[in-house]
Amino acid sequence: MTARPRSARSSSERPSAGRNSSASLRKALLLLSVVARHGVHGPWLTLGELSDQAGVNKSTVLRLVAPLIEENLLERDAETGRFRLGFGCLQLGQAYLREIDLRTVARPELRQLTRTTQFTCHLVVRSGTNVVYVDKVENESTVRMASRIGASVPAYCTAVGKALLAHSPEDVVAAVLAEPLTPVTPRTITDPDDLRRELRTIRRRGYSIDDRENEPEVRCVAAPIFGVDERVVGALSVSALASRMTPSKVREIGPLAVQAAQRVSGRMGSITGGQGSPEPNGPAR
Repeated sequence: MTARPRSARSSSERPSAGRNSSASLRKALLLLSVVARHGVHGPWLTLGELSDQAGVNKSTVLRLVAPLIEENLLERDAETGRFRLGFGCLQLGQAYLREIDLRTVARPELRQLTRTTQFTCHLVVRSGTNVVYVDKVENESTVRMASRIGASVPAYCTAVGKALLAHSPEDVVAAVLAEPLTPVTPRTITDPDDLRRELRTIRRRGYSIDDRENEPEVRCVAAPIFGVDERVVGALSVSALASRMTPSKVREIGPLAVQAAQRVSGRMGSITGGQGSPEPNGPAR
């Protein structure tokens, strides 16, 4: 009998080996994901808990975690045998975070939000008691907004500013309230207590609304963006003439803005996207 050539045998076996490797990699990544959900400061997982939550039998878990432990992506306590994330994950995260830029990360989401809503979208960051526009994606078929990149406007009378303030520390909010809340339009919120109530509403609802408070004929909806330390780092917004951004449109676009902001937050290193975080402004007043 003539032996089958080695090359033919290797070729026929290669797809199966590839599938097995791919399946093992997916399972290993799943194990990392399960442990990550509990956080570095959360409870260490037992072998049984990791097996149950990942849906992978214990012997397979032990086989797959070995290289993860070797690469410091997982850590196992020598006494209890429990698992948690290793410092290798931190090294990878830091390498990623060194390369990211809010404007670069947010740009695709602004473009998609503009295509979806047919309205103008902005990206802002806080600067003292003001906000600064750092990016803008405009829908060419509609009336252009007067905003421009680099412009600085008060935080208290804009949707983006209120989205930022709603999740900022008390000292930031206090600094804004310490200055006169000068009316920009007849609808600007100028009472500090009213503004605090508005910020609490924003935290509950998830998005903020500028109802002709900064420009007489413009409505705007905004959502906060969070970074790796779960602190607010910016906000994105959708703006249009009030005649087109009707109250029903606001209710429709608000959740879309929140979803876009959460995706940007995730790419900025946030795990929660601001959800479930304690109120940053202290107790209700």
